[in-house]
Amino acid sequence: MAILHQMINFLLPPRCIATGEIVNDQGMVSPTVWRDLNFISDPKCDSCGFPFDFDIEGLNDGHLCASCMKYPPQYNQARAALIYDDASRDIVLGFKHGDQTHAVPTFMPWLLQAGRELLKETDYLVPVPLHPTRLIRRRFNQSALIAKYLSKETGVKTVLNALTRLRATPTQGHLDMKERKKNVRKAFQVAPRYIERLKGKNIILVDDVYTTGATVNECTKELLKCDVNSVSILTLARVVKPEKF
Repeated sequence: MAILHQMINFLLPPRCIATGEIVNDQGMVSPTVWRDLNFISDPKCDSCGFPFDFDIEGLNDGHLCASCMKYPPQYNQARAALIYDDASRDIVLGFKHGDQTHAVPTFMPWLLQAGRELLKETDYLVPVPLHPTRLIRRRFNQSALIAKYLSKETGVKTVLNALTRLRATPTQGHLDMKERKKNVRKAFQVAPRYIERLKGKNIILVDDVYTTGATVNECTKELLKCDVNSVSILTLARVVKPEKF
């Protein structure tokens, strides 16, 4: 297997998933990209994981951001590995729309670090679903692919089809928060055959990017209807200042 891997790298020199520069292995990012990536760490909102610019210890119970205090999310906690910005955008879009699925192993250490506390208590990983028409066009569900690799790394089982998308909603990229909520309202459903299996379990919803939380909140609502014990969110990146992507 190692020899085959070396042969592949010789015939198809591995290139950075963002810049195209030559790197040591398939799916890696170049040193110049790595230098500019902004990984999310403390201090951050205890609920949605929004990164704070300074330590706010003692300012409020639970270290919640203003948005979570005013509009408490449906889920327990959300965590993301990266801030979605100029440095991470090409990585995310290359993976999501450019068929760079070989990048997923590179994401694993980042996601394991971001979700280390959530993963300790998790029974199942559930990916945010794509509508069948979009799945046919894209050929893979990026969230399901991330969940599969996380399952291999952690041993936590993945229920790939626990959630279904009932209608093909327009892309969210150009919508504001209110429009996003309306766009995904009643767009998801727990597949009936999984309702009993999920009851009383701790779930992590897996997605690629957390923007306003509209999608994961709507998915969480449906899971809570099935009497799951808790729902948390784990994403590769999150938007700090909402933007189009």
